[in-house]
Formats: sequence, C-alpha cells, structure tokens
Amino acid sequence: MKTHMNDTQIETLEQVRRFLEGTEAVCFEIESKETRYRWTQTTLVKFRYLTLRKTDKGLLTRYIRKMTGYSLAQVKRLIKQYRDRGRLERKQRTVRGFSRKYTRKDHLTLAALDERHETLSGPATKKLCERAYHVFGETDYERLANISIAHLYNLRKSRAYIGRRRQFEKTKPVRSTIGERRKPNPNGQPGFIRIDSVHQGDLDGMKGVYHINAVDESTQFEIVCSVEKISERYLIPVLEQLLDAFPFILKSFHSDNGSEYVNKQVATLLNKLLIEFTKSRPRHSNDNALAESKNGAIVRKHLGYVHIPQKWAPLIN
Repeated sequence: MKTHMNDTQIETLEQVRRFLEGTEAVCFEIESKETRYRWTQTTLVKFRYLTLRKTDKGLLTRYIRKMTGYSLAQVKRLIKQYRDRGRLERKQRTVRGFSRKYTRKDHLTLAALDERHETLSGPATKKLCERAYHVFGETDYERLANISIAHLYNLRKSRAYIGRRRQFEKTKPVRSTIGERRKPNPNGQPGFIRIDSVHQGDLDGMKGVYHINAVDESTQFEIVCSVEKISERYLIPVLEQLLDAFPFILKSFHSDNGSEYVNKQVATLLNKLLIEFTKSRPRHSNDNALAESKNGAIVRKHLGYVHIPQKWAPLIN
C-alpha cells in the first residue's frame, strides 16, 4: 500500500518535534532516490539548517532520517554536501567495479596446462606460458604469459579451474612398529586375551568413566576394570592389576588400533611380562570381535548406558 503524505503544513521546528513524537513507531521512505535528494534539499533550505542551533540541527536530522529512511551516516554526508556546495546532486554510478582481465577460458587453459605437467610451481608454470605464447605462438596463452606468479595461484583457486581439474590425495597411513598386525592363534590354550575399551557416555560436556574389558579367548574368563581416563597415568596401573588378576599365565595380548593400547608404555609393560602384543588388521573386523561382543553382552548388561561420573571409577572397581 502506498501512502501519499503532504508535509507542506510543517513549517516550524515545534511542528517537526510533535510530528516525530506522534510517528515514532511508523517508518516512512520516499520511493524515488531523486525525490529523496530533492526533498532533503528543500527541507534544509526551508528550515535554514546552517543557521540553526546544535539541538535544532539534531532534531532536523532525525526528521530527514524518518522521512527518507537513510542512515545517520548518509544524512550527515548529504548535509555536508549541502554545506559545501549549497545544493544536493546525486551522482549515478556507471562503472561496474573492476574490469575482469582473465576470462573463464584462461582458467581452463591453465587447468589443462597443469594437468599435462602435473601442477608445477608458479615460476615454472609462468615460464611455460611465456614459451607457449612467445616461442610457439599459441594465442590462448597471450594473457597468461603476462600474469604474475602470485595471481597465478589465485586462478588455481577459482571455480572454473577446480571444476576442470580436481586433485585428490589419499590419506597417508600412520605406520606404527608397536605390536604385530595379525590374528592370534591360541590353539585351544588359555592365556590369549582380547581387550577393548567401553565409554560410559557424556553428560553436559562431562566425560564418563572408561571400562577396560579383557576376555580370554579359550576359557572365556573375563575381567572388567574402570578408569577415570584412558591416558597412561590412569591406564597403566589398572592394566597391571588386570593382567595380574588372570589365574593363568598370559601369552598374548590383542587389541584394536586405539592409541590407549598401541603406545610405548603399554608395549614396555607387556615386554617386561614377556607377553606377545598383537593388534587388529585393517579391513578385518572380526580380529577383535570377541571383546567387542562382550562389551554388549557383559559390560552393558551390568553397567548399562547411563552416564557415570569419572570420580566413581575406584568404587566401581
């Protein structure tokens, strides 16, 4: 809905003040930009802005903001222009920013060049572009021959370049010499234990206790201990007690590839006890399936899924 308002009846600053108080919750905005400039200049002239006191100038500024919808900074710029020139002139911007020097074709040409040469360094790529244009006369490299090395890297980040040439790097595996990757073979003998960790859940950002579940493969003899954290400070003492609690000689210790077990402290402990250390192989989910199945059938059955604060780990043990 458009509302046409006639403000010719507002002649004094007192009328302006009453108008602002009565329309505090109402927003106005003159539709045309040319009309806003013309109305603003007429208002400044009518109320003799340059001769007003500071408080009256502030009142008139509020009035202009209310009627035009301009920000305070924009109104101050218009008033400054009126003070300097005596009139308001709107300058229409005709230039659309910076002109684009390198086109989509240049991005694709660079992508094809990098694909052939497997993405050389910036200086080497620039030299190839120069040779392609100056020596072999390939006009596709005319603009790329004069490109700066820094901006060449910017072109490699563009959508056109990435869409033409995508590079994927495989995740580099972290190789650890601790433990041997293989499935233990107990041949029906006791002493080959599988071990895994079970977390008791978080509550409001607070970690719960960790359960260490160890089970013998042949006899199914199982021991569960709890620790506050799975760092070496808490884990190693409990792990020593756990290994000592088994009623037979331990020959093998098998875990997954978690860092709580595959570390130098655990390896040193097992080496001191003359226990073989093995760990699960990649893409062999059954290597430690015995301990993981006991996590649900034994640990969760007795301790559940509810959060247990870390401080209760000694009491659980």
